[in-house]
Formats: sequence, C-alpha cells, structure tokens
Amino acid sequence: MEEIFAKSIEDLGHVHKFTEKELSILENADKAAEEIAETEFEHYIKHEVNLDAPKTAKKYGLLGIPIKEEYGGSGSTHLIAVLAKERLGQLGMSFSSFYNVQVFLASLTIQRWGTEEQKKKYLNKALNNDIVLAFGLTEPEAGSDPASMKTTYAKEGSEYVLNGTKYLITNGSIADHIIIFARNSENQKQISAIMVDTKSKGVNRMQLKEKIGLFTSDTGMIELENVRVPDSGLVGEEGKGMHVAYSALLNGRLGVASGCIGVIEGSLKAAVSRAQERVQHGKLIGKHQLIQRHIAEIRENLEMARWPVYMAAMQRAEYEKDPNNKALIEEAELRTALAKKIASRLAFESADRAVQVYGGFGYSLLAPVGALFCDSRVSRIYEGTDEILELKIAEEVLGKDFEAFS
Repeated sequence: MEEIFAKSIEDLGHVHKFTEKELSILENADKAAEEIAETEFEHYIKHEVNLDAPKTAKKYGLLGIPIKEEYGGSGSTHLIAVLAKERLGQLGMSFSSFYNVQVFLASLTIQRWGTEEQKKKYLNKALNNDIVLAFGLTEPEAGSDPASMKTTYAKEGSEYVLNGTKYLITNGSIADHIIIFARNSENQKQISAIMVDTKSKGVNRMQLKEKIGLFTSDTGMIELENVRVPDSGLVGEEGKGMHVAYSALLNGRLGVASGCIGVIEGSLKAAVSRAQERVQHGKLIGKHQLIQRHIAEIRENLEMARWPVYMAAMQRAEYEKDPNNKALIEEAELRTALAKKIASRLAFESADRAVQVYGGFGYSLLAPVGALFCDSRVSRIYEGTDEILELKIAEEVLGKDFEAFS
C-alpha cells in the first residue's frame, strides 16, 4: 500500500478499529489509484475526459462504498468512503470530482431522499458504472446563493415541465441522469429536486473546456427547454428541494475535503522525491534549508487538514443514524464546513509549495505537481466557497443572532 496513505490508516487506527472488510476496501482503493494513475496522466495532457477511470473504480468496488448492501453497495461508513477518496485525491482533483458527484452528491442523495423505486432504479446501476449521475444546482447567476435560481418547473397533469439553464455541472455533458433543482413557476418560494433523463426531448448540453484545471473531469452546461418529466422523478417532497440540496452539499463538501487530503499527500510525496534526487549548487536540493522549509510546511498542512476531515466524517455518521436530530445536523454542518475550508486552503498551498520545490519544471503539466496545482484551486470554490464556509463557522462562534443574510 502507498506509504503516506498507509500511515494515515495506521494513525487513524488509534481512534477507529478497522474491520477486515474496511481494510480490504482501502486496499482496493490503493490498487485502483495505482491503475487509474496510468491513464489519468495521458488523458490530462490531452485535456480529455478520462472515461477509463470510472471503469477501474467499478472493478475495485469503489463506486458503492457508502451505499447500502441491499442496493448492491458495500454498506460502509462515510469514514471509509472518505479514506478511499483521500487516496484517489493523490492523483489530483479531476477523477476525484467525478467520484464526488457520482457517489457523494448524487448516489447518497438518492439513498437519503429517493423513493424505494428510485433507489432500485438508479443506485445499483450507478455503482456499477452503468449510468453516470450529475447534480444540477448551480446556474450562471446562482452559485453561492442557490435560492436565487431561475430554472423553473410547472406541474401539468402527471408531469413536470422544466425550463432553465444549469452551469458548471460536473459530469454535466456525460451524465445519463441529472438531479435538477428548479423553482415552482406558480409559487416562487417552492424549490424542488427532480431527476431528469438527459435523453429527454428539450435537454441540450455543452461541454465546458475552458478551465484552469480538472482536464480529465467533464464539466457541462445544461439547457432545459420544456423538458417533460413524469412526477415519479420528484426526489424528496415537492417544495423541499433546498432541504435535499443542503443535505447533499454536506456529503459533497466532505468529499471535496477528503480529496484535498490526497492532494496534500501527493504534493508531499512529489516534493520529497524531487528534493532527494535533484542537485543544485553542488548538493541535493533537499539539503538546502529553504527547500526543507517547503517540505516541512506541506507535512504540517497534512497534519492540520486530515483530522478535521476525519472528525467530520465520523460526525456525519452520527447524523446519519438520526437525520432528524437538529443538534446532530448543526454539528455535522459545522464540522464539514471546518473540514472543507481547512483542507481546500491547505491543499492549494501545499501544491503551490510543491511546484516551488520542482522549480521551472514544476510549472508544467508534465511534472507530477502540475495537475495538483491546477486542480486544487477550484476546491476553494465548488461545493461551498471559502467565504460561505467562513460565515457558517463565524455563526457558530457568534451565535444565531449574527447569522449572515438574516
């Protein structure tokens, strides 16, 4: 097993007793990451979506880690899913983004809010990579404030008719089904989550390639023009779409945070390798004190980032046992906000330091640190910007009377 990842498991073993099944899952995550790395680099250089990676994830059973056994999954905890995604994050955030949406945002949302029919229809196919899922919340003018969305739906008989545009949607142009969030055209206060089959008439999609990173991850724009969906596509209760969205974002933020731990690990691994091999001014650069400073800072970042993420994962599991417990929900939200904010900032900083250790070659996608640097920047934006998370954290400290936007 990869050394840094194995150390994380060993350290965590002091507070969590791993079962043989859990260790087997994590060993498979390590093997999958090794295989995915072979194709990920080639696709990344070409700036093309890596459709081979999900096949490898399926091969090792990674797409169903937190999904219940009755739907074909492993039935494992959020902590195990977080650790698996941590290992995948060492490759960068590209495949990690696909995984985050397929598993953390979409599949777990269906498992939590979907009808029994929806769970049987989508979950087994999703974890077997027979279908790709996406999560359609963001719009051109509705990012950090999803409640300002302009996509609408109207109820006509036993169907919903949707109109609007979704933007910067991971898996957007390759997804078979997308959970679309839309506002009731007759009651603007009602927002609902509706599963849309992308083969439906009126669904138009475009792949967005002009990105700073995430080159092997699909990002799309979806236009909905009088798209008709049977009322069986409603996810959760009508008008309760924001409950569904915020619940899903808890999972998504935790997924991003765990991927960021992997970025820090990948940055550390690459920086150490470079420091032990490159010679400048007559000696290995690892013997230069300023290079040692970068490596020490990355190692410190790893220690500071991973424990809030692990704590958030364990708190998320407690909330899952009693999802209607308000105190548990609030604690899970806080822990997840802390984890995502800390891990994403430190991931970008660590990748930046790794580039510095590499010098001129580091400013290239041919270097192992190139993808880590390019990809990690978006982690401070998607699934909750730094600023939005800081408001959540500050509210916990100051009290509800200081809630922003109130």
